[in-house]
Amino acid sequence: MRPLIGIPCCIKAFGALAMPNHAVSDHYIRVVMGPVGGVPVLIPAAGEDIVAEMLPRLDGLLLTGSRSNVQPSLYAGPPHLEGTPEDAARDSTTLPLIRAALAAGVPLFAICRGFQELNVALGGSLDQRIQDLPGRMDHSTPVDQVLPKVRTGKAHAVRVAAEGTLARIWAGLDWQADAVPVNSLHNQGVARLAPRLVAEGWAPDGTIEAARVEGAPGFAYGVQWHPEYDWQTDALSRRLFEAFGAAARRRAEGKEERLVPAVAAE
Repeated sequence: MRPLIGIPCCIKAFGALAMPNHAVSDHYIRVVMGPVGGVPVLIPAAGEDIVAEMLPRLDGLLLTGSRSNVQPSLYAGPPHLEGTPEDAARDSTTLPLIRAALAAGVPLFAICRGFQELNVALGGSLDQRIQDLPGRMDHSTPVDQVLPKVRTGKAHAVRVAAEGTLARIWAGLDWQADAVPVNSLHNQGVARLAPRLVAEGWAPDGTIEAARVEGAPGFAYGVQWHPEYDWQTDALSRRLFEAFGAAARRRAEGKEERLVPAVAAE
């Protein structure tokens, strides 16, 4: 039985009337059905009320990237610049979902906006426009690149902790701890790291690009880049999803084992 992987939706406007839709990029569907080896389950951006009923049915939680930014009020930050996209419905769903998933030991993998949500959900804060800060790089999408290269092209290198979770996941692969090329595309990033997060990857300007949840009972990791775009050609990206998928399968198998005695008793 393949594990059920929850993917929280964004609210996006579609059609001539700009009707609000609950949506997830196809990249995440494909990666769950590919190297994760699971069945994607879309979680509507319907708020905290659905968390308690949906979470026990899931074997993993994949938090996606998005154009929208986490609301500053959730981390006591200043208001966004006018025109900055937000998604209050997604925020109201993902933040309580993250905390509940970690408490229940549900494997969790957070990507880009999802990584920022993970940090905020656990008490951290965000820099809203890294490129405007002194001495920092522009991590945003390059305007001189065209799709799909902009999604798969390596923006910069990341220095990775030699003894951390990433190092264990990537054991046996060809990589250098001080220069892992990543396709990092973002404006916001971690400012104050949440108390439960341990940084494991840094951009050349010091921006935190990867972290694990300290003391989490299951797989719980976040990256600021986009491995869902290049897992078919990048071994490091693929291995991240394989590790997440393996954790989700273990959880699914544990559920199945617990059900067997109950079924037999009937």
